[in-house]
Amino acid sequence: MMDDSIAAPIAEYIAGAILKNPKRAIKPDEPLISSGLIDSFHLVDLGLFVEDKFGVRIDDSELNADTFDTLDQLVALIRSRR
Repeated sequence: MMDDSIAAPIAEYIAGAILKNPKRAIKPDEPLISSGLIDSFHLVDLGLFVEDKFGVRIDDSELNADTFDTLDQLVALIRSRR
């Protein structure tokens, strides 16, 4: 189940800050890393954004397509840390 209070700010950040296309909709199950949408540099920025915004700790080893590839995965990770 998608949690919009978590997913929406992340999707807005990805669309605006990373893709420079604020109108771009990010689907919950859309691959971000494995599709090449987000590169390794932006992945670190996204990790920092998530830590700052949601007060959770993301380990550098988690910044990969296994844990960070979709909004759904990000929401689940954030929820598990709260």
